[in-house]
Amino acid sequence: MKKLILSIVVAASSFFSNAQSQLATLTAESGNRSLEQANCWGFGATTYSNLEFRINGNWSLRSNALTNASLTACWVKSPWIKPGSGNITMKVRLENDRGTSRGMVFQYVPYDPNAVSNFKEGTATSFYTYNWATPLDIWVKDISVPVPAAIANSGQPYKILISYVGSGGTSRAFSDDLFIPGTYWSDPSNAYCLPLPTIKDTDSDGVADNEDAYPNDSKRAYDNFYPAAGKGTIMFEDLWPTTGDYDFNDFVASFRQQVVLNAKNKVVELKLNMTVRAIGASFHNGFGIQLDNISPKQVISVTGANTGKTDWLKVESNGTESGQTYANIIAFDDAFRVLPSPGGSGVNVDPANPYAKPVDLDLVISFDAESEKALELKDIQINPYLIVNQDREKEIHLPNMVPTDLANQKLFGTGQDDSNPSKEKLYKSKNNLPWAIVVPSEIPYPQTKVDFLQVYQYFGKWAESSGFSSEDWYENKKGYRDEDKMYIEK
Repeated sequence: MKKLILSIVVAASSFFSNAQSQLATLTAESGNRSLEQANCWGFGATTYSNLEFRINGNWSLRSNALTNASLTACWVKSPWIKPGSGNITMKVRLENDRGTSRGMVFQYVPYDPNAVSNFKEGTATSFYTYNWATPLDIWVKDISVPVPAAIANSGQPYKILISYVGSGGTSRAFSDDLFIPGTYWSDPSNAYCLPLPTIKDTDSDGVADNEDAYPNDSKRAYDNFYPAAGKGTIMFEDLWPTTGDYDFNDFVASFRQQVVLNAKNKVVELKLNMTVRAIGASFHNGFGIQLDNISPKQVISVTGANTGKTDWLKVESNGTESGQTYANIIAFDDAFRVLPSPGGSGVNVDPANPYAKPVDLDLVISFDAESEKALELKDIQINPYLIVNQDREKEIHLPNMVPTDLANQKLFGTGQDDSNPSKEKLYKSKNNLPWAIVVPSEIPYPQTKVDFLQVYQYFGKWAESSGFSSEDWYENKKGYRDEDKMYIEK
């Protein structure tokens, strides 16, 4: 059931919403006590009255004659709520001045799942008593009673019980505009109006522990992964704008993207885990990502980048690259620093050469999730690219992904490249072959100098169709791969 904050009055549009509205302020204006009872309010020897001594509107609550000191003789009891902080407030008056004494006792009732009663009410605790001054009068009194610290914001369900007491005479009490700060926690569909299950929320961020990926961290709540399970693969052919040997192993890495969100679904962090598996190039390539349409100013910090001192790379204090309209983060400036060669040409592309254990790189980009411009999941668009041989003007992106401000777009249309920015065709050959690809699973790659089209039999058909045909080209199905031409990782 949706929670209702008691300090908000809900407009009545149906039987149920009318009952809900009484939870915010018990005014008796419905004129029908059964509406409130249906929504878990309780009444003992107290009715609704439209007599002249009503306090506000057309109706008020009216007690029986207060001639009994018992706390169970005449009362009003709230539904189960999770009390907040603040004051319980109400208006009261007596209908005449005949009587020896008149008073009200405020109590809270805890939930006790082991109680014998079907209502599971524990022992009531008195926390405030209001007594009319004598001689009695009939003037309206404004009552304000602080919610006890023992129950305020405790996260546990309680009922507030108000007992009317007195001795002598015939005077009754009228009351109106009863307000109790807190969160409604009763279940009207239950025959005994038992409380809703109490949700454990250790960090008090509004997300239950069993749904919170970070139950002890109020700044984080959810994770979003791509791929959803396991890792994907990104690979590049670095001879763009020519196709070269087209072995697509000049840079090969497994990856997984993790977006961390807070309880309001605002982005706290972007984490990119990369496992560098192979370098089939002689070039000292760099690797970066552009966060399309995200300003560098929206980034708080970057950690995990593996870069050295180099003239071509300038980085701001928050870890983003200088001179860019959108946030760019250079993960490394030289792939061989990340995965050094153990000998021979390249790394992990020639079976005759020594094998190097793949190396993990964890990039963490932090954002201000509390600002007015805080990012949402839909705002995160990662645009990865290779920087060829540390030439900052020479970038290789995924097909149709835009270059950064620092790329030399004069290279478009040279060699085998058939890019046409005006037609939104980028980093593709005339027959739509790309120089960079991403797939949502870990796949093997060709040995050095082996054409990728010979290894993955349906890749060409997929590329030429711009991805509309043979979408499963990378899967390990019969006839899809030539495994003899693949590099076997140890």
